[in-house]
Amino acid sequence: MATAVETLGKLERRMTISFPLADVRTEVEKRLKQQAKTAKAPGFRPGKVPLKMVAAQYGYQIESDVLNDKVGRAFNQAANENELRVAGFPKIEPKEDSAEGMLSFDATFEVYPEVAVGDLSAVEIETVKADVSDAEIDKTIDILRKQRVHYHTKGEAGEHGDGGEAVAANGDRVTVDFVGSIDGVEFPGGKAEDYAFVLGEGRMLPEFEAATVGLKVGESKTFDLAFPADYHGKDVAGKTAQFTITLKALEWAHLPEVDAEFAKSLGIEDGDAAKMRADIKTNLEREVAGRVKARNKEAVMDALVKVTDMEVPKVMIAQDTERLAEMTRQDMAQRGMDVKNMPFPPELFATKAERRVRLGLILSSLVSENNLQATQEQVKAQIEDFAQSYEDPKEVLKYYYSDRRRLAEVEALVLEENVVNYVLGKAKVTAKEVAFDELMGSNAQA
Repeated sequence: MATAVETLGKLERRMTISFPLADVRTEVEKRLKQQAKTAKAPGFRPGKVPLKMVAAQYGYQIESDVLNDKVGRAFNQAANENELRVAGFPKIEPKEDSAEGMLSFDATFEVYPEVAVGDLSAVEIETVKADVSDAEIDKTIDILRKQRVHYHTKGEAGEHGDGGEAVAANGDRVTVDFVGSIDGVEFPGGKAEDYAFVLGEGRMLPEFEAATVGLKVGESKTFDLAFPADYHGKDVAGKTAQFTITLKALEWAHLPEVDAEFAKSLGIEDGDAAKMRADIKTNLEREVAGRVKARNKEAVMDALVKVTDMEVPKVMIAQDTERLAEMTRQDMAQRGMDVKNMPFPPELFATKAERRVRLGLILSSLVSENNLQATQEQVKAQIEDFAQSYEDPKEVLKYYYSDRRRLAEVEALVLEENVVNYVLGKAKVTAKEVAFDELMGSNAQA
């Protein structure tokens, strides 16, 4: 039995549910007798333990289970009868003024909001597009060459350099000893031997690299270095130190030539340079397509949030906040970090959780109202697209179709893409050409 539903706020509701105490006692007694059939106790054969002893051992838990079951069933029945779409779980509290012979509870809960997406035809969305040119292919080849760099002693006969007069320059790998002090006192982390780095890569502070440039092997140099105020080493941040460095080894970078051997190292069996460039272009275009899709999806999601005015159930935000915190905790633990005593304040995740829940409700409404569910053909096509970058596409198909959760993740991606395409088909869309470097440097996330 349930009372009328009270409206406490835009989404918050409350109702009282009641049921006879006798029903609880009858069910508890029934379950105790069932438990007694298998109960064990010292001095008694299984199933022969006196009912009073069974009640003493299991009674509290059984009574708690019975109450939870009856309250849950009564709440669900009342929610169905009142055609309520309950968000999350209700907060159940016992009432002290229950009628004689009855048990009564107040159930406070939230309901799903009415989602009314605004006029999509009036929405303006700027999408992006980008092309892969020969310049991007050349840059990628340069990166691949640098990844395969090897070094030679600078100044050796027949090698790059100028004999015994070889000096350190940008692009060279140098090996140095150094020691730093502040007010004449060495500081932790300010000393090293046989420390190697490549000039021009930015691993060291600019003053350190500038002092190294021009040195010959065996030469030393003393110089002042001002640590930035935001330097990661708090003990030296904002202070000026004096360093002495000694160049011990000097090597020049030997990049592989773009030839048949280089192409073979990238998986082109016959070493054909044209095939290598075509392969690189295909991979770049796939990456660009993914980045473009992510950016455009983000633009659509932003538009949907702006055009849809609705309340979001607090309970759902709280649940997603906990989910995001747990995901972060697990990710950090997998990276080897000790998270046992690490705080994860809810406010760090609340804004993202609210957006995720809001978008989830909007997408769900659009899907159901416009029949945008993911089809089996779309899911298969998406998995086949994933498989293109793997050596054995069949194994990729097997990987996804063997696990319902993995398949559900793909279905969710397809569903989102259906929504994006639907919105773009309704909205006022303008396409903007973006530079390849700008696109690849972005990390758009919906």
